[in-house]
Amino acid sequence: MTEQATVNPSNPVKKRSQLKAIWFRYRKNKLAMFGLALFLSLVLVAASSGLFLDYDTQVIEQRMRERLQPPSSEHWFGTDQYGRDVFARVVWGTRISLFVGVFTVTIALTVGTLFGALAGYYGGTVDNVLMRIMDIFLAMPGTILAVAIVGALGPGLVNVLLAMAIARIPQFARIVRSAIISIRGQEFIEAAKACGTRDGRIIMRHILPNAIGPIVVQVTLHMATTILGVAGLSFIGLGIEAPTPEWGSMLSEAKEWMRYHPYLMVFPGVAIILSVLSLNLIGDGLRDALDPRMKN
Repeated sequence: MTEQATVNPSNPVKKRSQLKAIWFRYRKNKLAMFGLALFLSLVLVAASSGLFLDYDTQVIEQRMRERLQPPSSEHWFGTDQYGRDVFARVVWGTRISLFVGVFTVTIALTVGTLFGALAGYYGGTVDNVLMRIMDIFLAMPGTILAVAIVGALGPGLVNVLLAMAIARIPQFARIVRSAIISIRGQEFIEAAKACGTRDGRIIMRHILPNAIGPIVVQVTLHMATTILGVAGLSFIGLGIEAPTPEWGSMLSEAKEWMRYHPYLMVFPGVAIILSVLSLNLIGDGLRDALDPRMKN
C-alpha cells in the first residue's frame, strides 16, 4: 500500500520556509539591511542608556558653569544653555522617542485592526457605521488632529501618546479593511464557514495572517511618522515637556542659539533623521520582500 502524505495548511515547516523566503528577499536589499542595522543600533542605545547614564545627574541636572561649551573629549556633543550634556540628552531621547513610536503604533494597530476586521468581514451596516466614524477622523489631517487633542488635554507624555494613537487608528482600520475585503470571498474562507468555524477564529486564524503583509509595512512607516509628529508637537510646545530630553523639545530650546552654537540643533536633528530614515528603509524592504511578485 502506498502511503500518502497529508497536507496540513498550518504546518510549521511550511511557515518556516515562507519566513526564510521573505528573509532571503529582504537581505538582498542592501538599503533595507542598512536600515535594519541602524534601527537595531538605536534600539540597543535606547535599551542600554539607563546602564551608563544617570538621569538625575547626567541628563537633567543644570550646571551653569559649563553652559554652551562646544563638542570636546569631555562633552562629545557639547553642552546646552543650562550646562547639560547634549550627548546624554540625545541618547536618553532615543529611549523616549522609540517608546512613544512603539507604544503609539501598538495601540493604533490594535484598535484599528479590530475596527477594520469587523468592518471588512461583516460589511453592510457594521461596515458603514465603523467606516463613517473613521471618516470623521480622517477628515482632519493626523498632525492637526493630534494638535487639537493635545491642545484640549494639555501637553505631557500620556496626552501625546493618546493623541498620536487616535490620529493613527483610522489609517490602520482602512488598511486592514481593504486587505480583508480582498480575502474574505476566497474558497478557503468559505470552506472554514462550511465547517462551522466561528467568525472570530476565521478572522484571527485565516484572514489576518494572510493580510499581514501590508499591515507590517504600515507599522514601520507609521512609527517613523509618529516620531516626526511627536518631535513636531514638542517643538511647538504641545508635546513632552521640559526638562525631559525629547528631540523635538531640544530643537525648540536650541533655536535661539543656532547662530552661534549650531551643534545644539545639529545632533538632535541628526537623531531624528537617522531614526526616521531607518524605519522608512525597513518599510521599503519589507514591502518588496512581502510582495508576491518578487518571489520569482
